[in-house]
Amino acid sequence: MTGYIHSIFSGGMADGPGIRCVIFLSGCPLRCLYCHNPDSWGKPRGKKWTVEEIVDEVLKYRSFYKFSGGGVTFSGGEPLMQPEFLAEALKACRARGIHTAVDTSGFANAEAVREVLKHTDLLLLDIKSYNPRVYKKVTGVSIDKTLEFLQISQEMRVPTWIRYVLVPGLTDGFADMRNLAEFLRGFDNIEKIEVLPFHKQGEYKWKTHNVPYELADTGPPSKELLDAAKEILEKM
Repeated sequence: MTGYIHSIFSGGMADGPGIRCVIFLSGCPLRCLYCHNPDSWGKPRGKKWTVEEIVDEVLKYRSFYKFSGGGVTFSGGEPLMQPEFLAEALKACRARGIHTAVDTSGFANAEAVREVLKHTDLLLLDIKSYNPRVYKKVTGVSIDKTLEFLQISQEMRVPTWIRYVLVPGLTDGFADMRNLAEFLRGFDNIEKIEVLPFHKQGEYKWKTHNVPYELADTGPPSKELLDAAKEILEKM
C-alpha cells in the first residue's frame, strides 16, 4: 500500500512525548488561517511511499525513541485524508514496538476514525475553537466532525492530548475557552491540554503560493494572555 507524503522530520520534540519521527502526510480539506503547510491543501499529492518504506525510515531512529520515550507521529496536512494508508502504517510501526501518535483536526468520517484509532497509542487532537462561528472562520469547515471524533476516542479509550492554538483577536475569547474547558471535563481519556502560541513560521509559504495571508498583521500572544489561557485550559 502506498500513500502521499509531504515531508518527514526526524527530530520532532513538540509532537507527542520524547523524540519523534514526524511523518507529514499530504492533503487537507481545511483552510486554517494560520496553517504552516498550505502546500499540503487539497487532495493528497507528491511523492508516494509504501508502508514498508515508512517503517524503514522510522526504524532508523529507534535508539532515540528508546532513550527518550518517543516514537512516530503522523501529521499533515490532515493525515485522515489517507485513512487506509495511515491505519496500515500505524499498525506496522506498532507491530515493531514503536509508540504511535496521530496529530489531526478530527475532520473525518466515523468509519475511518475507528480503524485508525485501533492502532493509535496517543491522539493529538487540534481543537481550533469551541465557538462554532470562530471555528468555521479559522478552518473553513464545521466543528461537528471534530467533536464526534473526540466522542469516538473516548469510547475507544484512546489517550488524548488536546491542542489549542492561541491567536490574538481570533481564538483568545475567555468565555469560549471556559466553555471548551467545561466541555472537556466530561472526557476521561484526555491526559492534558496544550495551549500553543500563534506563530507565523509558515507565512512565507503562503507568499510563495500567492495566497493572501489574513494574519499578516497579527503578532504572537503576550505572556499575560498566554498565561491567562493556560490558567483556563491547561489547569482544567
